[in-house]
Amino acid sequence: MVQDEIRAAGSRSPTRVDQLVGEKIRELRVAQNLTLSELGQELGISHQQLQKYETGTNRLSAGMLSNVARALRVPISELFQSSEAGGNDKRDPVSEARARCHALIDRTNSVPKLEAMAKVLRALSTD
Repeated sequence: MVQDEIRAAGSRSPTRVDQLVGEKIRELRVAQNLTLSELGQELGISHQQLQKYETGTNRLSAGMLSNVARALRVPISELFQSSEAGGNDKRDPVSEARARCHALIDRTNSVPKLEAMAKVLRALSTD
């Protein structure tokens, strides 16, 4: 596997790892109901550039990896975890749903919108 990642000296072409990271970014973005434009805007890049990262056409720098992880509210290590690995998904659906809610709340800067969200959540949480 390591041999597969070795490139000619000076080559900056994407590797299989770059493609896997891009696929994971797309998976996380879609799970959080974010468009390419929304995440791109949060990262300060165009949606076209983000799409190139997701497809593995362009490589991400270490700094951009950090920014993407922060924007998606996941540890950087999660960007390197394949969904296909073993088919043994140990994710808790409740925790994932909470993370999606937190992501939406974190992106909201309007006090009236946050208060409306809290009101809706309170109404939904009563049995």
